[in-house]
Amino acid sequence: MKILGFWSGNEKGFVHVISNFVILGVILGVGFISLFVPIVSASNFEEGFPIYSGNPNRKNITLMINVYWGTEFIEPMLDIFDAQNVKTTFFVGGMWVTQEEELLKEISGRGHEIANHGYSHKDHKKLNLTQNQDEIYNTHQKVVEVLGLGMKLFAPPSGSFGDITLQVAKNLGYKTIMWSKDTVDWRDQNKQLIFSRATTNLKNGDLILMHPTSKTLEALNDIIISIKTQGFSLVTVSENIA
Repeated sequence: MKILGFWSGNEKGFVHVISNFVILGVILGVGFISLFVPIVSASNFEEGFPIYSGNPNRKNITLMINVYWGTEFIEPMLDIFDAQNVKTTFFVGGMWVTQEEELLKEISGRGHEIANHGYSHKDHKKLNLTQNQDEIYNTHQKVVEVLGLGMKLFAPPSGSFGDITLQVAKNLGYKTIMWSKDTVDWRDQNKQLIFSRATTNLKNGDLILMHPTSKTLEALNDIIISIKTQGFSLVTVSENIA
């Protein structure tokens, strides 16, 4: 098509010029937008966000043990872990630690990872900034007092947390840990049900929540054997999320 004879002889050149302007406009537009849209990368999620599972590229699984009660079942659980050559992570409550310092030393002495489960099992989502900080920091200090070592992992009691909880944990140098599987062993005192929840449809990086209960103790050895038989390694939370 010709308009006032303009296209004659210069049609291809004109199209090329227009194309260049269009490309330049797109490039400038993308650059302008990028000034206002943050770049999302893995590093954005390393701190301050709850972690629900470990590295999906490694065949690792963790049996994470949350402890406020069930003290009488812990030593026999440790014996099973020893017999199966398994090291795991115990998330301990500060109040429990004040009453069971020697048992805490034994758990750590047998090579298990110690992590933070708050001081008095409060609903962290309902706590203000100071209260969240007290629950996490006081537990940290108590474990340092008993073991001489700090902690880097925090599991909020009942899995309840808010934005303030996450920010406080981050400020204190903690990663907030949740779970991908829950045995619900605190409620359902059924060995077979606990076993099934801990061993069915496993995937790389699973964090399996457990507690020291009588039925968990009964199921523990079979759970470990089943997980190993399915080709997974049982590791601490820190190793799992690395």
